[in-house]
Amino acid sequence: MSTSRRRLLGAALGGAAGAAVGLPAATTAHAASWQQKWAPSASGDGLGAFESIEDDRADSHTAGQPHIYATGNNWRFNMHTVDRDTSTDRQRQEVTGLRTGSSSYLKWTEGQTWRVTYSMYIPSSLKATTTFTHIMQMKQPGTGTSPIVVQSLRRVNGKQTIELKLAIDDILIGRTDLEPLHDKWTDVDFQIKVGDGSAGSVRWILKSGGSTVIDASKTGVDTFLADRVRPKWGIYRSLGDTSGSLQNTYLLLTDLRGYQLG
Repeated sequence: MSTSRRRLLGAALGGAAGAAVGLPAATTAHAASWQQKWAPSASGDGLGAFESIEDDRADSHTAGQPHIYATGNNWRFNMHTVDRDTSTDRQRQEVTGLRTGSSSYLKWTEGQTWRVTYSMYIPSSLKATTTFTHIMQMKQPGTGTSPIVVQSLRRVNGKQTIELKLAIDDILIGRTDLEPLHDKWTDVDFQIKVGDGSAGSVRWILKSGGSTVIDASKTGVDTFLADRVRPKWGIYRSLGDTSGSLQNTYLLLTDLRGYQLG
């Protein structure tokens, strides 16, 4: 990640401190601010940065393993057209959670407000599809649980887009063109207030080349199912695409950071 992009992301983080959507203005002498809770490095922590790894869970493509690994300062997620998840109509190479120690990880629970920032590199071979292609999810841990929030690559009227949606109620938070973001680094700033019913909120910011591509938010929404919310990153896509967009591809992530509003 370039020095200029680090400065831009840092400036965005500092300028938005305490400004999470859906929060009342501070009424005490000590205003709420973002407290950094997670700052792994790919070169130092490797896959130990995450709570769990979902790399070819069905052993469908052992010759391609590992599909998820650290390389230099990046985490890389490889996806091949032959890869299959345990549900064979889809593919999944993902990591989950924010690990802080050998036996500890951060838990996002009801009433808390969290933020993750990072940079992602989406190659032109990772295309939007007519069915789901998720590259970030917020989920309740556990087998068979539904996604709460998804950042997805979706074809809309034939056009490639990247979007953020509240999956629980099928609410679109924001959507923008994907193709201008191909083959370059894009900064992501995602914020969530974990709340049941109408007590939740989200904010989603993408920046590329120093410019804001999208800044979308929604308050009064449901961002909680049960237990806790856990982030996931990687490639999770359906094989039902009808646009011919499924290719061997990859995704790169770097400079992952996690913050809690406190």
